[in-house]
Amino acid sequence: MQKTFNTSGICRPDRHYMADLTPKLAQARRMADAGEYFTIHRARQYGKTTFLRALAEDLKGDYQVVSLDFQRMSHFDFETESGFVHALAREICRRLPLLGPVPESIRDALARLADKADQASCLAEIFGCFGEWCGQSEKPVILMIDEADTATNNQVFLDFLAQLRAAYLDRDIMPAFQSVILAGVYDIRSLKRKLHPDEPYRENSPWNIAAAFRVDLSLSAAEIAGMLEEYEGEHGTGMDRMQMSGLLYDYTSGYPYLVSWICKCMDEELVGQEGFPDHSAAWTEQGFLAAVKRLLEDSNPLFESIMQKLNDFPELNAIILRLLFQGMDTAYNADDIAIQNARMFGFVKICNSTVHIANRIFEMRLYNKYLSDCQKQNYRIYTEGIRQKNQFFTGGYLDVRRVLEKFVETFHYLYGEKDMAFLEDEGRRYFMLFLKPIINGVGNCSVEPRTRNNERMDLVIYYAGVQSIIEMKIWRGNAYNERGEQQLSDYLDYFHLKKGYMLSFNFNQKKEIGVKEVAVGDKVLIEAVV
Repeated sequence: MQKTFNTSGICRPDRHYMADLTPKLAQARRMADAGEYFTIHRARQYGKTTFLRALAEDLKGDYQVVSLDFQRMSHFDFETESGFVHALAREICRRLPLLGPVPESIRDALARLADKADQASCLAEIFGCFGEWCGQSEKPVILMIDEADTATNNQVFLDFLAQLRAAYLDRDIMPAFQSVILAGVYDIRSLKRKLHPDEPYRENSPWNIAAAFRVDLSLSAAEIAGMLEEYEGEHGTGMDRMQMSGLLYDYTSGYPYLVSWICKCMDEELVGQEGFPDHSAAWTEQGFLAAVKRLLEDSNPLFESIMQKLNDFPELNAIILRLLFQGMDTAYNADDIAIQNARMFGFVKICNSTVHIANRIFEMRLYNKYLSDCQKQNYRIYTEGIRQKNQFFTGGYLDVRRVLEKFVETFHYLYGEKDMAFLEDEGRRYFMLFLKPIINGVGNCSVEPRTRNNERMDLVIYYAGVQSIIEMKIWRGNAYNERGEQQLSDYLDYFHLKKGYMLSFNFNQKKEIGVKEVAVGDKVLIEAVV
């Protein structure tokens, strides 16, 4: 059976192209060997279940691994302690045939608890069974629970965690699980967070015994390259494997689902489409950008989850807008609930104690969302972009200089009397609003993370296979502008381009608005000032 790139369910190395998990599994095994209890919490579609399944397989030679999934239990199962005990015993009984030798007395006790659906049961009963099991088992017992946060807003689940904690603290005198590993989106160590909009903040967590899980589940460029090496060995596309792995990492920051989605698109969807007659044509930079465009237009569970979180947690919007359009540095604060939630749900990552959007794909999708929101608010600059759209194309290509000329003219007409604060906070958003309907349907754009700050952001436009770089910046005088020209010139070398563009928002009352052409070395810069 030929392998595929998988974007749904568990990845299996015999069926799917995967990165080598061995180094990550070794880190997690060391924690289990040390008897640590820990939580694997990552955003949706981050490969948690795949990793947990692989870890269970890796551990089963030395341990008896009880691997459960709380998604198999219904909301009704968590309503009462008795119902939870019955359901938990039922799920463990379902797994017993996979575990090897289990003492007969334990099997019988679990079966009785599972069958007592019409009788009252308590957590003490099943934990007594766990203790006997751990004491009699030939191998140390490890408990794994996937989707553990399914029940985080139920008191019975908190009581369950409290019992695990009590067993952990007494394990020097009473048999207990060698390790307990919980997986989910929410960080169960911090249940004091408000996990649901209509729920009060919790004051403490009974899971404060958990060790920090620092294994990086994202894929590095080298790990992506290893996955592509296996694919290339079977398909012989002639791709530049290092370039492709670099592009995949650059756009996704190694988010497993996004990597697999783009690869799957190039492998299965692009071939036979216009411009991509075969796999060799699909596995190129042009094919990669076409796949990214399709991803950004796709409706999938990951993007749906992201947008739902923005609705459920409105405080996230302020952070995202600040990062996207103002380019302001946001220091990481472990006590800021909004930042913690943004990180937990996968919106942001922390680099050098500073908050950043998690990856370029999320950034582009979020730009599209917020710009669409602005569109619905009848922003006149967006309407002007639609009205003037047809004049910006020559031979099917985007005339970026003409776009800048008309933006300067339109912006000055609509907003010329606005104050400095307006320009600094809104100027870049308004240019992107003007641009969006012009390139919509054919091109897309992204902001370069390496140049993002409150004074400068470089916008990369992709249209009809051509890349154009526009530096959007706040005017800080001629000397600063000349440094910006040199920075942009140097940056164009990275993209192997000879022409670049600058858009400056100038607060000087004596400013000269308009567009001019400047030569910097062997580069031509088109500079626009509003």
